[in-house]
Amino acid sequence: MTQKPAVSTAQASHAPASTNLPHAKWTVPLPDEAATQALAAEIAACVGAGDLVTLTGDLGAGKTAFARHLIRSLVGDPALDVPSPTFTLMQTYEGPRFPIVHADLYRISGTDELAELGWEEAAEGSLVLVEWPERAGFLLGAERLDVQLSLSPERGSGARVALITGYGALAPRIALNRSVQSLLQVAGWNGATRTHIQGDASSRMYERLRKEDGSTAILMIAPRRPDGPPVRMGKSYPTIARLATSVHAFLAMDQALIAQGLSAPRVLAADLQEGLVVTEDLGREGVTDANGPIPERYMAAAEMLALLHGRTLPTVLPLDGERDYTIPPYDLDALSIEVELMLDWYMPAMGTTPSGSARSTFLKLWREALEPVLGEPVTWTLRDVHSPNLFWLPEREGVKRVGIIDFQDTVLGPPAYDVAALFQDARIDVTDELELKLLGAYARARKAADPGFAMGAFARAYAVMGAQRNTKILGIFRRLDRRDGKPQYLKHLPRIERAVRKNLAHPALADLRGWYEANLPWLFPRPEPGPDAETPEPKPVGTADPQPMTGSDTPGD
Repeated sequence: MTQKPAVSTAQASHAPASTNLPHAKWTVPLPDEAATQALAAEIAACVGAGDLVTLTGDLGAGKTAFARHLIRSLVGDPALDVPSPTFTLMQTYEGPRFPIVHADLYRISGTDELAELGWEEAAEGSLVLVEWPERAGFLLGAERLDVQLSLSPERGSGARVALITGYGALAPRIALNRSVQSLLQVAGWNGATRTHIQGDASSRMYERLRKEDGSTAILMIAPRRPDGPPVRMGKSYPTIARLATSVHAFLAMDQALIAQGLSAPRVLAADLQEGLVVTEDLGREGVTDANGPIPERYMAAAEMLALLHGRTLPTVLPLDGERDYTIPPYDLDALSIEVELMLDWYMPAMGTTPSGSARSTFLKLWREALEPVLGEPVTWTLRDVHSPNLFWLPEREGVKRVGIIDFQDTVLGPPAYDVAALFQDARIDVTDELELKLLGAYARARKAADPGFAMGAFARAYAVMGAQRNTKILGIFRRLDRRDGKPQYLKHLPRIERAVRKNLAHPALADLRGWYEANLPWLFPRPEPGPDAETPEPKPVGTADPQPMTGSDTPGD
């Protein structure tokens, strides 16, 4: 989709005043050039294509110097030549993510001159940075981020003050950045270099903080998520699926895991209201390498899960000294709505849509498979115990060598869920041989702690929860591609499809396997037929001549 220009000259006659838009202000003292450069880097992190940044202030206030630091930060080149556009009026730069337009309107007399300069063409899909925006009054009525610079001689020679105001859609970004700076000040990490960490599939953002002495910490930015529209019985998907919408769950579980002797990151400071947390940095060493899983490290993670699952764990956790956090149950409704993601996203992407009767049968069969498992004792189900969320801490001992993150969605559910999440890692190939060794080590550790541990029942639960999780992930990865524009997850689908087939081979899932074979035939490739055999073309579910269904399928339901 082509992005609109940040502001069109055609809007000049009817642009609203910025003061009528929602706005947020942030005042930042700038004692020296280094502080100005640091502020420009922070602003660079919260603007993007289609945004308008206006620079205001008197002559000599430092607008061009600020613009230079901002452009260099956006382009990623601290030595980039950024001349003043006083005479050229506009300069353009190619950034790694979007073009940047730097304009100085001091010498223009009206919007007609902007049109002659090709303003709209240059601004389309770009970040637009404007000095002297008041010369084109319509810019002051737009959604924008304004940086007003003024000299502050009482603070020292060369000192300045920046008043940053976000209008419209940029207001919450400035409010969030203001809160981040306040938290870093409290935590003792103000002035640290902030580097974005490439995240995974979640909406949370992470930054690595680094002080001059080389010490590091992690900043998690996770504002409260809106609940979402009702999808069933007046409830939203996050509510039914028991997904955390704030950092409260993370903080409670973090303390709880540390209390159990596990290596969750220590919290250094937090702002519950804004969803900001500064934590210990567990480093960059994971449990995999270029060859796949590192067996010793996966084995330690298996021992960590066995240790946790062999204990009686609290279900109500202290949060902040005044409030408690109750871990929600991973109930039938949550598990069922998760597997429906496959019906809603994976199957349509494969060119088929389940009929109403097929959907009903699918959910009925899943409930029948899940009910016996949910009747067994439950534990903390961390929900995302897999390679991207595990770190190796060789300086620690025992299970503490395994660092763990991303546990805010913890629920009370089957122990087998996290075991399947790790041993059937969706992001990396775990060989059948290693999977069996890990299962054996886990079972022995459980049996040693509890002689009553029944491997047969666990094997059934492992197959059921493995099938449930991988079915869900088929839908999630297709949704990430189609809805969120993240096609990089599609490369994992063959591995996940294989895991679905393997889990459905358990006798307890025979009826479900029949449904999958009938409705997702591509998951079960058959040997090539002989030269005289005819290969029937598979038909999608819901056609006039549907494939047979397993269970009580009623045509036309």
